[in-house]
Formats: sequence, C-alpha cells, structure tokens
Amino acid sequence: MANVTDGTWDSLSVKLDDNILQTLKELGFTHMTPVQAACIPLFLGNKDVAAEAVTGSGKTLAFVIPMIALLLKREEKLKKMQVGALVITPTRELALQISEVVETFLKKFSQFTQILLIGGTNPIEDVEKLKTQGANIVIATPGRLEDMFRRKSEGLDMASYVKSLDVLVLDEADRLLDMGFERSLNTILSYLPKQRRTGLFSATQTQELEKLVRAGLRNPVRIAVKEKGVADSHTQKTPSRLANFYTVCRPEDKFNNLVAFLRQHKHEKNLVFFSTCACVEYFSRALATLIKKVDVQCIHGKMKNKRNKIFANFRALKSGILVCTDVMARGIDIPDVNWVIQCDPPSNACAFVHRCGRTARIGNQGNALVFLLPMEESYVNFLSINQKCPLQEMPPINDIVDVLPKMKAMALADRVMFEKSMRAFVSHVQSYSKHECSLIFRIKDLDFASLAHGFALLCLPKMPELRGKTFPDFIKTDIDIDTIKFKDKNREKLRQKMMEERRNQLKSYTGKKGFVKPQAWSKQKNKKERRKNRAAKRKHEGSDVDEEMNELLTDTRLLKKLMKRQITEDDFEKQITGGGSQSKGQTAKASGRACEED
Repeated sequence: MANVTDGTWDSLSVKLDDNILQTLKELGFTHMTPVQAACIPLFLGNKDVAAEAVTGSGKTLAFVIPMIALLLKREEKLKKMQVGALVITPTRELALQISEVVETFLKKFSQFTQILLIGGTNPIEDVEKLKTQGANIVIATPGRLEDMFRRKSEGLDMASYVKSLDVLVLDEADRLLDMGFERSLNTILSYLPKQRRTGLFSATQTQELEKLVRAGLRNPVRIAVKEKGVADSHTQKTPSRLANFYTVCRPEDKFNNLVAFLRQHKHEKNLVFFSTCACVEYFSRALATLIKKVDVQCIHGKMKNKRNKIFANFRALKSGILVCTDVMARGIDIPDVNWVIQCDPPSNACAFVHRCGRTARIGNQGNALVFLLPMEESYVNFLSINQKCPLQEMPPINDIVDVLPKMKAMALADRVMFEKSMRAFVSHVQSYSKHECSLIFRIKDLDFASLAHGFALLCLPKMPELRGKTFPDFIKTDIDIDTIKFKDKNREKLRQKMMEERRNQLKSYTGKKGFVKPQAWSKQKNKKERRKNRAAKRKHEGSDVDEEMNELLTDTRLLKKLMKRQITEDDFEKQITGGGSQSKGQTAKASGRACEED
C-alpha cells in the first residue's frame, strides 16, 4: 500500500536524465502523481512492480519514464536489432496512445527506435520493418505480437530479438485477461528471458490477475495508490474530481433524453457508450442527423482499418461526440472530455468505473451520466456498495423533443437505417440477457414493446426472446417492409435482383409434382406426431421387404425340389405363377408391384 503525495521530479530518490526532465517540463508535468512517485524509484531499483491505481492517475508515465531510463543504462550494449523494452496492452487505441507518449520522449533520444504492432495494419509490413530496421522498444497488442513470434518461416526470428529484453510492461493487465488474451500472454511470456524487470499496471485487481502476477513477476512490490484527499483507497474507485450522475427514464424516452442532453452540451467533448457494436452503428447515424453542427463519430471493436484514424481525429477535436462500445473504456486518454454518458450500463460492473475514468483525468474536473430504466434504479446502490462508486441523481433534463418519428422516417427513406435498427434491437436484448447483475437487469421484466418504440422500430424482429409473446402496445407500420429501398442505387439494384431470383426459384419449385409450399412452424404438426408418422412409414417399408424375402426363399426351395426331381416341371410352373404355394394376398401384392414397375 502506498500513500504518496504529489512532489516535484527533483524530489525522487533516483536522479532522472536531464532530457527526460526537459521533456516532462515541455509536456507541462511539473509534479508527479502518487502512482508515478511510487513506481519510478522501484522500477529503477530493479524491482518488479504490480501497481493498482484509479483510472486517470498517470500510470503511462509511471512506466514510460523508468523504461527509457533503464534503456539509457545499457545504451552501449543495446544493438539496433535488439528489443530492450516491451509494452503489451489490450487495445490498439491504447497502444497508439502509449506510442505517442514514447515518441515524445524519443525526440531527445534518437539512438532508440520503437515499433507499433497492432491490428488494423498489414502484418507483412510489420515483418519487413522489423527485419530491416529493428526496434529497441515494442508496443503491441497480444494477438499481433504472438503472430510475429510465429513468422519464422518468413525470415523473422522474433524470439532472438527479445533475448536481451530488460523491461516488460503489461498495461491494463486485468483487461488483457477479460478479453481472453491469457493463452496469447502465456505464449509470449515463454519466449521472454526470466531475468527482466516486469511492471503490471491495472485499475482493479482480480483473482485472474493474481495468477498472472505469480506467473510473470518475481517477488513483486505491490502498490495500491490512492488519490490525495481520499481517506481510504477502498472508499472510492473513481477520480475524486469526477461528478457522477444518474437519471431514470422509461425505455421509449431514453433516446429522446439523450438527444436533448447532447444538444445542450453540443459545444463540449462527449463520449457516449452503448452496449453493442450494432447499437453504436445505429444510434451514431441517428445522432449525426438529429444534432446539427456537431462532429459525431463512432468506434467499436468490429471496425478494422478505420478505428485508428477515427481515434486520432477525435482526440484532436475541441468538441464533438464519440459513440462507442467498451473498446474505449480502458486506459484511453482523450484530452478534455467533459461528459461520459452511459446510455446502456455495461454488462460488467467493473467497466462502469473504467468508462467514467475517461474524464476527470490527471486532476482535471469531469462529469459522468448513466441512463437507467425504472426497474434498474437499485443499480445505484449496487455501484455504491460493490464498486465504491457513489452516484447522485441528476435534475430532470429540459427541452425534451420526441425525435422518434424522425428516426422512423429515416428508416423508411433508407433500408440501411431500417436494417441497422433491427440489428441494434436484437443485439441489445441479447446483451441485456447476459448482464452480470442479473438480479437487477432481468430480461423477463423488460418491456419489449416500449423498448422497440424507443429504438424507433417499424416492426418487431423474429427472435427467440419474443417467440410466443404478443405486444398489443406496439404499433407496427402499415407499409410493406419489403418496399423499403436502399438509398444507394447499386445496392438497391442488387437487392431487387436477389428478390427476383428468389421469386423465380419459388415458381420453379411450385411447378414440380408433389411440391408442398413450406408452412409456418406453428401451422405444422407437432414434433411427436411427425415422429410417430415417420416410425410407421419405416415399419411399413420394413414389412414389404420381409414379404419379398419370404417369396424369394419360397421360389428358391421350389427350384431345389425341381433339381432333385422331387416335383415335376408342371408342378414347379404352377406354384411359381401363383397357382400353388402363394396365397391370394401374396399374388395380389406381387401383381400390384408389377404394375408399379410397369
């Protein structure tokens, strides 16, 4: 446990390089934060560190400064192709951010080079860059870094590059495990030398994280840093200068409240969190139309190449709206964020704290607001007790206008918007059913009709959660959904072509003998009856086979008797043709089969 007050950089027990101090001065960091004051001396004293500090407390500089200082100590021995420091972080946005901080320091240390290994870029280019230029500092996401270790067939021996590694940093370590990177981390750690300095930084400590500490760190110094002015680190997990609010509204009113709030704060920088990628796609498009003269952008985990550019653009803006998923919840430092708005509470309660931490960073003021349904209000007490995150109720939002008719008009005008609305609704319901706090967020208590109205749906989608239910309160549009066109003429032309192909295919099938048009599941016979009919059919077919075998055996016996001269040829002919051993029923069946064959 560390209880460290802010101090000047000169007050450190270890002296920093003059160029490091000059860079800090240029960046405007005249004083250390508690996590920096606690971690830097330990790192430089060759100690492994496992640090827990509230989000926005300056953890990045807490490992970047000692990382560069340690590389300076062995500068003469560090070759061009040798990796001296490795930083692993869960998301590409956080990796980009760390890379920018490192680049600022490297302006005064040109002897060192760095490389960024993240998704959304061409891995072949990364391989070539490593082979030709090398890098002393690698900042990477786990998936791409693991991929580099496996490219030995392409002439890249990444394992040999990291043999001289001095410093390993796992940033947002608990998030690395939450996102399922445990196997990748174990693979990467197997290539790294045991004699190294390791720093593990996180805003929260979990049991899974404790396993990683034991596996990757050697006798680590554990640090839990609290902010100045907070009596106990267990009393509050969010920054002390964060004003945390909640508001309660019905499902059909939530988006109207959100639009009204954002219109009143359009000249500020706002992050808006939704639960799923589909919701981000749908509501960001709606907000871009409904809120004029505001730069509205969106970012989520399913984006590929666009993510890096959008992130960089939004960071540079003075005001605007970024609609996002939890991909932006951890460690991301966006300057001057005024409001963090959680339109959907996160499925994991820990993520609530991390979302709020995108504002009120490094001692600055910030605000956060979460929208809750009436049945979810007990979540406020849950957060206060479980996450040490107190909330206060916000006064009612003024000047609320019903924008849902405009959203329905947008869906009618462009099929893209219609399809996005349906996908968003389905994904939201599925996400809600998987909420960690299932006693508060109960799917069975969700008012689907009101929720669908709040999503401005033209009709209800077919999904398991709605099967067998009726919704008299939901008013479906009178317009035939199939007539809604894409604004993009090429896309609409392709849709019409596909619809025509389906119609022709259906016609070709209906013309065939014995074709039965598929019926709705509810109109078909129940499973038990169908199973019974299939069993009876198999039994009937089996009895026919048995009769045919008996007839064949009888004919074979008659033939043997003829060969042994036990019967005459006349007797044989009579019995074979039905005059003898065959019964009338057998003769009739044989005759019937013959007719069918004819």
